[in-house]
Amino acid sequence: MSKILIIAEQRDNQLKKTTLSSISFAKKENLSFDILVLGSDVEGVAKELSEYGAERVLFSSSPLFQNFIAKTYAEAVYEVVTKNNYEYIVSTSTTTGKDFLPRVAAKLNAGMASDIIGTEKDGDSLLFKRPIWAGAAIALTEITTALKVVSVRVSAYSAAEKGDVSPIEGVTLSTISTPNVKFISLEENKSTRPELTEAMAIVSGGKGLKSKENFNSLLEPLADALSGAIGASRLAVDSGYAANDLQVGQTGKSVAPNLYIAVAISGAIQHLAGMKDSKVIVAINKDDEAPIFEVADYGLVEDAFSAVPKLTELINSGK
Repeated sequence: MSKILIIAEQRDNQLKKTTLSSISFAKKENLSFDILVLGSDVEGVAKELSEYGAERVLFSSSPLFQNFIAKTYAEAVYEVVTKNNYEYIVSTSTTTGKDFLPRVAAKLNAGMASDIIGTEKDGDSLLFKRPIWAGAAIALTEITTALKVVSVRVSAYSAAEKGDVSPIEGVTLSTISTPNVKFISLEENKSTRPELTEAMAIVSGGKGLKSKENFNSLLEPLADALSGAIGASRLAVDSGYAANDLQVGQTGKSVAPNLYIAVAISGAIQHLAGMKDSKVIVAINKDDEAPIFEVADYGLVEDAFSAVPKLTELINSGK
């Protein structure tokens, strides 16, 4: 029997690519794994997931899962786990994972390690690495219960490569109760840009851009030139320059794109905690002592209002 049950994430019956980080965790630990996907019509998602080397891909399509409700998801996972012999329950440390995984751990009386960025062996025990104090230190955590619940930081594990094709099994869940909460609506900012946690390139702006108008007029053309997403520091969000869902950092989203361009961001430790795993970091700031330069692979000490348009022009011209 597989040792890991990975809970996939989907939205509108479309696979969220963040799930591939959970699969990478299982493959890195060289442990067999099943994948469970819940939704209103997710057989197509299950078929897509069957290409990543799982022992089995389990799916349950039901109107109960049409909209995400943490209590309903937790009950579904509980029923699947009690019918099988798993050692780990794994999902990603996204907004969804943070909502339902603690409920799963509580229902199963299992220990939990959240937002892990790696592991370390201690004899027969597997210790989990977790950033603490805004990433200033790394804690080694041991889960001592037989069943363990783990959430994986997406930016710490690259997307899994495809592997052997897996069998797909539909599962009937009989113990799901009618939730005592009701889904009303989901209000989100629609964008044609890549989702922040899945983008290959991100252009982020800070409070140094001085206004929402400057934020948009400088960063949008550069992001368009790179086919990338736009992010923001907490101070930029608090100042009203950008929406909350664009915040990168300890209290925002953790990202690890191939390219991260930080524009007029000083580099507070809370922001660095959310983007320091990016493959290449470029910093543009007129303050040559800004902390962001300590983690940047490339730094440009220049006013963003002159540097960013020049950079955008050069990229668009192919230079």
